[in-house]
Amino acid sequence: MEIRKILVPVDGSACSEKAVDYAIDLARMVGASLLFVNCRMALPPMLGRDSWDQAREALVKRSEVLLHSYCDRAKDEGIESRCVVLEGAVDKAIAETADMDHCDLIVMGSRGHSELEGLLLGSVTHRVLQLAECPVTVIR
Repeated sequence: MEIRKILVPVDGSACSEKAVDYAIDLARMVGASLLFVNCRMALPPMLGRDSWDQAREALVKRSEVLLHSYCDRAKDEGIESRCVVLEGAVDKAIAETADMDHCDLIVMGSRGHSELEGLLLGSVTHRVLQLAECPVTVIR
């Protein structure tokens, strides 16, 4: 199996940080590029237009700041990378992006910031394992 592109979902959690470290090391070893993604929450349509626009802008900016810190790290290591802000159901967004972008591997943390959600619904990581067409490496 040739690994040319690795998708790395990030949320700033400790497990996400470990996944980034692993993905950077792996990308360096195999000569792969990295695709960092962050899935921002969808906003409820009941907000007024101005409030909705302001909230969306703030969430996108937060995601972009987080993502660009990882792209900068990869660049410092001499690894080609790209950042994408996703929206919607996190598990589906990750799996669909990996498929659409022809990623060869997903490297992700075993837990993220939404651990309570994981207790109630099953972890995002578990759902990505079920949905993804490519291999998924889970970092603890």
